[in-house]
Amino acid sequence: MPESLADRVMQKINRAAELYHRLVILAAPAGAGKTAALRDVQERTGAPLVNINLALSRRMLDLTGRLRALQLPRLLAEIVNTFSGEVILLDNIELLFDISLKQDPLRLLQGLSRNKTLVVAWNGEIRRIHPSLFLVYAVPEHPEYRRYAVNDLLIVSPAEPEVMNEK
Repeated sequence: MPESLADRVMQKINRAAELYHRLVILAAPAGAGKTAALRDVQERTGAPLVNINLALSRRMLDLTGRLRALQLPRLLAEIVNTFSGEVILLDNIELLFDISLKQDPLRLLQGLSRNKTLVVAWNGEIRRIHPSLFLVYAVPEHPEYRRYAVNDLLIVSPAEPEVMNEK
């Protein structure tokens, strides 16, 4: 019987504890079961599950566009630091990709993962762009498109577990 997505996330959480950036990315397109896997991990670990879009938008409601871009890193850090546990599960992170906020979502998350293990649901995929593997968000024509080499990233992907093991 194949391992569940939550089982694979749990393995990566244990591995992340040994790394400088304690970031686990759960990469899959919308509707692939990321939230269900995070809920399963939440039940097993007791870690908080945070809807980043909701938490950030509440904090940015009264800010101007310019202040939103300037304050987002601090506000995101406040959200993460609200929780005292070692592991925090982040879902619905699409707001971090908003081009008007001028942020690098992966770098933001990596910076926050130095003190806590973050498990992040990433609406995207692992794509082979010969010969390398990349973590991708959106499609190349989309203004929010991002592509990151998977080097030194802990990624769980339901569609391609065998590709991730090739690294």
